[in-house]
Amino acid sequence: CKILRCNSEYVAATLNLRGSNRNAAYCNALRSYSHCTRKTARTCRGNLAYHSAVHGIEDLMIQNNCSKEGPTSPPRPRPPAPNHQGFESLDICNYEKSFLYKHGQPPSYQHCAAFGDPHIRTFHDDFHTCRVEGSWPLLDNDYLFVQATSSPVTKGSNATVTSKLTIIFKNMKECIDQKVYQAEIDNLPAAFEDGSVNGGERPGGSSLAIRERSPGRHVEIRAEYIGTTIAIRQAGRQLSFSIRAAEEVARAFTEEQDLQLCVGGCPRSQRISRSECCRGSGRAAAETARALCKERLPVEDVYFQSCVFDVVTSGDANFTMAAHGALEDARVFLPNAEKLHIFQ
Repeated sequence: CKILRCNSEYVAATLNLRGSNRNAAYCNALRSYSHCTRKTARTCRGNLAYHSAVHGIEDLMIQNNCSKEGPTSPPRPRPPAPNHQGFESLDICNYEKSFLYKHGQPPSYQHCAAFGDPHIRTFHDDFHTCRVEGSWPLLDNDYLFVQATSSPVTKGSNATVTSKLTIIFKNMKECIDQKVYQAEIDNLPAAFEDGSVNGGERPGGSSLAIRERSPGRHVEIRAEYIGTTIAIRQAGRQLSFSIRAAEEVARAFTEEQDLQLCVGGCPRSQRISRSECCRGSGRAAAETARALCKERLPVEDVYFQSCVFDVVTSGDANFTMAAHGALEDARVFLPNAEKLHIFQ
């Protein structure tokens, strides 16, 4: 929602109005303001600042006898950046700088993760354990598409894990060519599918970069042009995914793109209760799992509970690393450290 930009452009256009044509210029500015709010109507419909602006414009037009049709204010020129090139050409591919320039404050961020027998932490800090088998979208918005493919841990097992991740960074004008990243168990490449390690030949190509944090175990992709960082890990026989995304980017989707596990969590029919796993598996197995998980996860939050669930259902102690890795990513990615632990 870009209502703050509409507001600031209106304020700038009316700041120094004087002289005989003041009223005409004021009406032009109001018509521009109205036009700007109409353009942002779809993304701003739940925003209070947007609704108060719309009502305010109507009142001001009546008070100043402005007609709804007529000329508008010329667009406000952007102030030059320090080296006198336009700001846009310099930093359009740096989301944080661009957002700060437009809104006068840094952007807000959200975090989502999928790990283990898929456990999903959504952008809204909901936490689900899923039965999902086959391919499911974690994200599907204007900038990113992320799909996770799940398979049974062992033949005939109810427990599933993420065995493949596909991430598409969509083509973005000056910044990047479309890039596809694919990871599978035992194949965590430190490059995109075309062999490149950045966003291509465009001026902002370096605003998308991939690097290996631990060979075959941990890859990080930074997409500065959309204020997003992604971590992909392998622990044991499963892949995990964590993302820190600018809020504006995470919300850039239509009603048709409604199935996104990072946004809505698992569909109700696909949710599993974590407490059920340990009842049927014998007390000894559960106690052993708790002791293993406690070594890496001293706080008994949902990461700890997920770890116990995974170790009991799979019989694989490597799942302690999956939950620990997801917690470490959350520690780095979460804008608010108080939200790190979730207790259920």
